[in-house]
Amino acid sequence: MEEMLIIAGFGGQGVQLIGKMLVEAGMEEGKEVSFLPSYGAEMRGGTSNCNVIIADEPICSPIVNEATCVMALNRPSLDKFENAVLPGKTLLINSSLVDRKAERTDIEAIYVPANDIANELGNSKVANMVMLGAYIGVAHAVTIDTVMENLRITLGERKAHLLPMNRVAIERGIACVEEQRK
Repeated sequence: MEEMLIIAGFGGQGVQLIGKMLVEAGMEEGKEVSFLPSYGAEMRGGTSNCNVIIADEPICSPIVNEATCVMALNRPSLDKFENAVLPGKTLLINSSLVDRKAERTDIEAIYVPANDIANELGNSKVANMVMLGAYIGVAHAVTIDTVMENLRITLGERKAHLLPMNRVAIERGIACVEEQRK
């Protein structure tokens, strides 16, 4: 197994956190991992993306040019990275913010209304966890339980009350994938 993921969006959408959660979960599960962040100097609103690789074998390079999955959290990211998806592989699109469909027909496009789901749950900040769940539902590269344990550590005692909402957000992302693959 070798999952090569590009996660892209605006700064402030939690792009880097998604990547970090996946890599930490992969390490905990004994997999080989790589994380290569890229972002502008702006804290919010600038471009942000990262390359994540989760594999059973050693990883030669952290750079992902051809992805098994691209997660586009906004329209500019979809425009930039749609062509990076390998034929037959998956493109996850945050349909709450992206106003177009995938142009390619040789890939699987899954539309996840991440911001809408997060707002339904009462916290717009969990949209990234919805997208993380969608990726877990697509790739099965890590388990939700390992992600939640790492999130518990990341949030700490002070924010532990947010764990149940984050788990529901991840589960809703997984459900989006299951519904569209029926």
